[in-house]
Amino acid sequence: MSRGKSVVKRVVAPDHKYKSVLVAKFVNFIMKSGKKSTAEHIVYEALEALAKKRNEPPLPIFERVIDTIRPQVEVRSRRVGGANYQVPMPVSGDRQNALAFRWLTAAAKARKGHSMAEKLLGEFVDVLDGTGGAMKKKEDVHRMAEANKAFAHFARFNR
Repeated sequence: MSRGKSVVKRVVAPDHKYKSVLVAKFVNFIMKSGKKSTAEHIVYEALEALAKKRNEPPLPIFERVIDTIRPQVEVRSRRVGGANYQVPMPVSGDRQNALAFRWLTAAAKARKGHSMAEKLLGEFVDVLDGTGGAMKKKEDVHRMAEANKAFAHFARFNR
């Protein structure tokens, strides 16, 4: 359906501290204006503080946070016969991560607080406790999908 050539997915190199592609992608997501070392400092500081707080290694905790926040379904607008329907659809793996990262950073930025690392730490802790802005966003998306389950049969049209 697309015109022209499809873009080849870039491979993200794992981060140097935890050797994790997920952490590297999150660092890239936090990064502003190409300041990667600043973004790494923010993420690593938040992960170290989280590890101290929970007395666990940082990487498994971070993976648990991201797994908790990943959405399984989302609603997408479909135009069928002159009407727009919010159709629930499953979310692909890459988009799940992108949405999880987006919600985490948005919720952290919205927090009152001191440094971005502390705001991220607060959001990580809230996600593990089942509260916070990112969890609320995930629950809202799932609730919307559940409410519009009647229109799921439109998902197979107009891809």
